[in-house]
Amino acid sequence: MKRALRTAKQADIEQRLGRFADVLFPQEAEEPILAPAVRAAVFDWLAEIRAADALDAVGLTPRRSMLLYGPPGCGKTTLAHHFAARLGLPLACVRSESLVEASLGGTGNNISKLFDAMKATEGGAVVFFDEVDSIGSKRMNDQGASVEMASALNVMLRRIEMFGGIAMAATNRQDVLDPALWRRFNMQLSVDLPGEEERFAILRRYAAPFEPSDDDLDLLTAVTRGASPALLRALMEGVKRVLVMAERLKRPAADPVAVFAPVVAAVAPPPEVADLPALWTRGGIEDLAGLSWPWPRKD
Repeated sequence: MKRALRTAKQADIEQRLGRFADVLFPQEAEEPILAPAVRAAVFDWLAEIRAADALDAVGLTPRRSMLLYGPPGCGKTTLAHHFAARLGLPLACVRSESLVEASLGGTGNNISKLFDAMKATEGGAVVFFDEVDSIGSKRMNDQGASVEMASALNVMLRRIEMFGGIAMAATNRQDVLDPALWRRFNMQLSVDLPGEEERFAILRRYAAPFEPSDDDLDLLTAVTRGASPALLRALMEGVKRVLVMAERLKRPAADPVAVFAPVVAAVAPPPEVADLPALWTRGGIEDLAGLSWPWPRKD
C-alpha cells in the first residue's frame, strides 16, 4: 500500500509507534486460511469485542488479550493482522530487538515507553508481540543478563495487566515461556499445522492464476502433509516462477517433476521438523508424475 493512501490518524500512529514496531494497516491484511476451531475462536472474540455494551449490562467486559502459539510458519502474524483489520485497526507488530538493550534497566524502560505510546493512541491500534519468548522466557536465579531480563519481564507483566487496549502475542516456543506471562493473556490459542482441507485451500490460493484440477490439488495435499502454510506458499510461488521463467532460463516445463524438482530442492521444512512431508523424502517427488499437466492459466 502506498503511504499516500494512509489517513492522518494512521500516520500519527505510525509516528508514535515506529521506534518499536512495524505498523501494518488494515488495507494490507490478507485473510488467513484457518482450521475450523481457530476460525471459531477468532470469530467469537470479534463478536465479544463488538458486544461490549451487552456484556457490561451483566457485569462482564470483553477479553482484551490473546496468545497465539504453535509451529513456525503457520500464519500467527497473518492471523493477528487480519484480526486487527476486522476491527478496522492497524497492527503494531513489535520488534523484539528494538526493546532489548544491554544497559541496566534499558529493556524495561523501552517496554514502558512502548506502552505509553500505545496508550497515547487511545486504542487506535492492536499491539502484537511476535516471538514474545525473547523477552518472556522463564525467569532464572542466575546473575547478569538473566536478572536484567527478569526485571524487564516484570515490567512487561505489569504493563500488560494495566493495558486497556487489545494485545496479542505469538511464540513458537511455548515450552520456554514464563508461566506468569502465559496467564496474563485472557486466551491462549494453538495455531497448528494445516489439516487436509486447509492445505488444499492454501495450495489453490497460491497456485493462482494457474488452475490445477481438484485431483491435482488432492495429490499435492497428500504429499505435503505436515507442511506449514509458509512452506506451501513458497512451494507454489516457486513453481509459478519456474513456469514463467522456463523459456528464458531454458528449463523444461513440459514435465511436472522437472518443474517441481528445483523448487523442492530450494525450499524445505525447518530442521526441527521430525516427520518430513512426503514431497521432501527420497523419491517423493516422483508422485507428481501423476499430475495433469500443464495447468491452465486464467488470464
